[in-house]
Amino acid sequence: MSLKSALKKVKVVHWIYNLVHYRSLLHNRAAYKKYKIRKSLTASISSKDFPDKESRAWLDTGHSRELAPTREAYFRFPASLQQQILSWSDNGYMILDQFFDEATIDQILEETARLVRQHRLTSSENGKLMFANRLSPRIREFTNDKRLIELLGFILDKEVVPFQTINFIRGSNQRAHSDSIHMTTYPLGYLIAVWVALEDTTPDNGPLFYYPGSHRLPYLLNNDFNDGETVLTLGKKEYPDYEERIARLIAEKALERKVFLARKGDVLIWHANLIHGGMPVNDPASTRKSMVIHYYARDVIKYHEITERPSLLK
Repeated sequence: MSLKSALKKVKVVHWIYNLVHYRSLLHNRAAYKKYKIRKSLTASISSKDFPDKESRAWLDTGHSRELAPTREAYFRFPASLQQQILSWSDNGYMILDQFFDEATIDQILEETARLVRQHRLTSSENGKLMFANRLSPRIREFTNDKRLIELLGFILDKEVVPFQTINFIRGSNQRAHSDSIHMTTYPLGYLIAVWVALEDTTPDNGPLFYYPGSHRLPYLLNNDFNDGETVLTLGKKEYPDYEERIARLIAEKALERKVFLARKGDVLIWHANLIHGGMPVNDPASTRKSMVIHYYARDVIKYHEITERPSLLK
């Protein structure tokens, strides 16, 4: 294990980082009080600090087919979208064809390219361009698209706030996973993701894949795949161990994979616990420009289960 990897296992390192970014942790203060969490905002936090590991989202505890039509807001959505809302509890995702027009998508592409040229937006180790929404008013405005905010707020039955954007130039090649291990909430179920195609995807440029209905499986959290945690260190297992556990779960449950061959402007919305990933990139010269936006419900505890760090929200 490298020194960098070893340091990531030391909780004190995270506590110092949290202290430096204390103002970005204040969003959790009211929720800690609401759910009686008697810990410092800078301390480690994980699912072991909470009394249950079940989603309390209304379309998880009940079924969207029965519940959605009881709300007046449901009838303000187009008929095609109403049908997808009704199927949310079964599927855990919805597809919005050509939700954004070409001019809007081109603006996002231009903004992203500008930030990269100015070296304000740099690629991470795994090829992701993180938090463009914090650097560009135009992208920040895009994440607050009124139509999206209303739809996501309806699905979660709470006010939603954009947490982060991730831009991809190429396909992610990412193995199957659930966002709930990275961006976690208490109560569970109050994260939702929006993936936007910034260009067409093909079988060769690494399209998204997902497993319909997998969001109904129990949340896979630290205690389900990791061990050896101490007061000062995280567990002994690494992220690939989590990915292996997900792969076994997919095989055990014989889950059926779907591949999303999107057109520029299409949107895929998925549940916090939906298993998904990126298909192999068969053409190394190809691009698959896209952007993911993760939204939290405003009034819940927001943290990262795998690193036990509270989320920074500016």
